[in-house]
Amino acid sequence: MPRFALTLEFDGTPFMGLQRQAHGPSVQQAVEEAVLAITGEDVRMHAAGRTDTGVHALAMRAHVDVAKDIAPFRLMEGVNARLRPRPVAVTACHIVPGDWHARFSCLGRAYVYRIVNRRAPLTLDANRAWQLAHPLDAAAMHRAAQHLVGLHDFTTFRSAHCQAQSPVKTLDRLDVERAGEDVRIHAEARSFLHHQIRSMVGCLALVGMGRWDPDDLRRALEARDRQALGLNAPPEGLYFVKAVYPDE
Repeated sequence: MPRFALTLEFDGTPFMGLQRQAHGPSVQQAVEEAVLAITGEDVRMHAAGRTDTGVHALAMRAHVDVAKDIAPFRLMEGVNARLRPRPVAVTACHIVPGDWHARFSCLGRAYVYRIVNRRAPLTLDANRAWQLAHPLDAAAMHRAAQHLVGLHDFTTFRSAHCQAQSPVKTLDRLDVERAGEDVRIHAEARSFLHHQIRSMVGCLALVGMGRWDPDDLRRALEARDRQALGLNAPPEGLYFVKAVYPDE
C-alpha cells in the first residue's frame, strides 16, 4: 500500500491540537476526514509532532497509507478542497518508502516562538503571537537561553501531564533575536517534552523584563522542580517550523 508523506500548514486557533481529541476538533481529524472523502478509505494520519491547542505549524510532516491508485498531486488537491474552509492546507505530498514514518524516522524538530513587544493591541497577529507590552531585553534573553542548551534534566520545564519516559533531553539550539517589535525564540532538538518550549519562553520573558537574571534561569533548571518555573508562555505564539529526516 503506498505511503504518502504530507507537509501541513495550519492555524491552530480553532483546534484542540493536532492529535484527535474526544472533546473537540483536531488537525488529524480534519485531514483524515478529507482523505476519506477523496478515497473512500478510513486512514490514520501519523505526524512528526503533537501540537497543543492554539499552536500553529508552517511545515508539519505527516503520512497516510492509501490503497487507491491516485497521484500525489491529485491527493493533495483533493484533500485541500475538502479541508476548506478550515485553516489547514497540504503544501506538499509525495510517495515515500513503506518503512518511512513521520514520527519515528524524524531526526530533529524545530520550532519558533513569536513575541510582539508593543503596547498597541494586535490586529493582524491576533492569536498568532504573544503580546508583551513591557520592553524586552532580547540580548539578555539570548544570553540566559544558553544555560539551557545541551543535555539537561528539564523537569522544571515539563508539564505535569507529560508522557515522556525521561525528562532528560538534549537541546541543540535556543536563540533569541529581535527584528523591530518582533522577538523570536528559535528552538531545535531531536524531541521536546510537553510544554517544554512554552515553559522556557515564559522564563526567558521574565529575564527580558528584568524580573529574572540569567542565573535565575540556571537555578530554575537545576532545581528540577516544576514549582521553580516562573511563567508558562501561551500557545498562540508557538509554531512548528521543520522536521528533519535522513537524506533530506
